[in-house]
Amino acid sequence: MKALTTRQREVLDFISGALDTRNQSPSLREIAAHFGFRGMKAAADHVTALKRKGALCGTDRQARSLKPSDSLASLRRRLVHVPLFGSISAGFAEERRQEAEGCVSVDVESTGIRPTARTFALRVRGDSMIGRHIVEGDVVILEHGMTPRPGQVVAALIDNENTLKTYSIHRGKPVLKAENPRYPDLIPADELVIQGVMIALIRKTPEGRV
Repeated sequence: MKALTTRQREVLDFISGALDTRNQSPSLREIAAHFGFRGMKAAADHVTALKRKGALCGTDRQARSLKPSDSLASLRRRLVHVPLFGSISAGFAEERRQEAEGCVSVDVESTGIRPTARTFALRVRGDSMIGRHIVEGDVVILEHGMTPRPGQVVAALIDNENTLKTYSIHRGKPVLKAENPRYPDLIPADELVIQGVMIALIRKTPEGRV
């Protein structure tokens, strides 16, 4: 399938969403209204382009017959959407409330994970984990409720501050280890809560997007 423009991807997502929620594809009038097009011709042009690029199929003379191509539908069945709860510091721990930003689409076949209701994602800020090849802009996929093993990367609340570090044990006590010599390891003074254990990493692209 040929690459889609941003608007074509948005139109395709709108059509796919209508099929998922209503089991019926939208009309050209509904597409035009949703995106604020001045007329149905603009909607028709986008649909035509999506068909030409192999992303959509449907009968021109049959209303509401649009649907993603078989190859694209197969890809969508492999994708699951993981909630993205803001960012987390991979530097010094800091006080921060996590805010939902939407979702991250994860290919279950390529990542080898099976997300659950306890799976969530956080965007990385800072460079304290570069020794584990986790850099600013990456997205970490984590599982809440897992008991971490030494060496696993965790999102943790340490003395009411959030951070992303490697979990370790020193002299029988938990330590959050930085993977950059510029940062100290963190030892909880009062409280350590493991919010999630990393199960996958989504690398940022050169443009800074995942």
